[in-house]
Amino acid sequence: MFKTRITELLGIERPIVQGGMQNVGYAELASAVSNAGGLGIVTALTQPSPEALKREIARCREMTDKPFGVNVTVFPTLISPDYEAFAHAVVESGVEIAETAGTAAVADVWKIFKDAGLKIIHKCTSVRHALSAERRGVDVISIDGFECAGHPGEDDIPGLILIPAAADQVKIPLLASGGFGDGRGLVAALALGADGINMGTRFCATREAPIHDNVKRMYVENDERGTHLIFRNFHNTARVGKSGVSDEVVRRLANPAAEFKDVAELVSGKAGAELLETGDLDKGIFWAGMIQGLIHDIPSVQELMDRIMAEAEGIVAERLAGMMGRGAVGE
Repeated sequence: MFKTRITELLGIERPIVQGGMQNVGYAELASAVSNAGGLGIVTALTQPSPEALKREIARCREMTDKPFGVNVTVFPTLISPDYEAFAHAVVESGVEIAETAGTAAVADVWKIFKDAGLKIIHKCTSVRHALSAERRGVDVISIDGFECAGHPGEDDIPGLILIPAAADQVKIPLLASGGFGDGRGLVAALALGADGINMGTRFCATREAPIHDNVKRMYVENDERGTHLIFRNFHNTARVGKSGVSDEVVRRLANPAAEFKDVAELVSGKAGAELLETGDLDKGIFWAGMIQGLIHDIPSVQELMDRIMAEAEGIVAERLAGMMGRGAVGE
């Protein structure tokens, strides 16, 4: 077992956190991760209203008696949700851990959470933003490397550099995110200075993930090259899984004069949600990280977590100890 600042602070058994994912972070997945010893995350904005979020949190609580958190991501949209109302719903539901991400406006959400005594995990894609969030009083930084699904930022710094760069400066507990899915990654993250890992794409390829099997199979079939970076010309880079639809998005955006409206119908959130539900890969795009290259099966969450921990413990106790000329750590 690995005891880190993350396991201690969050009250979990294993230093593995499930990232908040739109249209994926429902009670089924979050409770499975928590029951397996990690920290599951319910995604607030997957729910249509703050009241619906309260019901989802209650549903998750019926499925697990272990700690779990709620993600509230603040991002620019044509019609912005009432983020503060969602944050109050989290507080009123008695949740003790929140994951946040997004624009500077997230500070309003932080205040609500901090006033209520919640522990805040904030996702960043750069050291400078991590240090800013630390100064503003968050409790944990989740540092997202270039390999991650979703929005990797505009700096293109991979985890092998970004994680230790953050660890050198950030004093609060640190989660490594982007490109993690097995025991090797967990040991590497700890060696680089992180206190645990955050996984998104890998948890999508589990039996409990509430998405269609067609999409899960894509995570297995795609290799490490199986993603596209889109929206680069809009300075809002996003990493998605390769598919016929994302191929077409890339083709249209190759035009220097392209505008968002040229791909809007292909990348809409509504289309993506329908794809995850129906498995119709022609409907839209799906988020995916480069970790696809290391996804070869669709286990249960418990099986995946047990495997990761067994691999990690074996690497430390056997492979690394053996390289140091000792039979076991500490001998």
